[in-house]
Amino acid sequence: MDKILDIDNVDLKIISLLNDDAKTPYTEIAKKVFVSSGTVHVRMRKLEDMGIVKSATLNIDFSKLGYDISAFLGIYLEKSSLYDTVIDNLKQIPEVINAYYTTGNYSIFAKIICKDTNHLRTVLDNIQKVDGIDRTETLIVLEESINRPIQFFDKNGKTQ
Repeated sequence: MDKILDIDNVDLKIISLLNDDAKTPYTEIAKKVFVSSGTVHVRMRKLEDMGIVKSATLNIDFSKLGYDISAFLGIYLEKSSLYDTVIDNLKQIPEVINAYYTTGNYSIFAKIICKDTNHLRTVLDNIQKVDGIDRTETLIVLEESINRPIQFFDKNGKTQ
């Protein structure tokens, strides 16, 4: 927890800019943050070493790749002790793109993407065959209305 104290407003601004677009060159970030590009590089290395920045990812429009169905899947486990085994099996199903261990009704809440309803049915059949899963509930996404990175605030409450 002490390492979080090493984060300052420059770090937060760098993270915020890269969170908006991970492909932004360090030279462009440096100009916006009023530091050298070398400083941005050093700060990013520090954030990576601290485990704050894990990777850079792409925001992909899956529908343009032929995956027209997104769905959330509430997964009930037979026993909570089977969580690790179930997750290991879900990792083998490429259509499962996110999975969370949750409180509430479901033990696991997952997001899946599929090409069409037939593909969805096949994926659901495969998921329901996983040992340790008692049952599932599927919620098909009709529209993704919000998909944004978190906004960071400095110690004075100003957005970065």
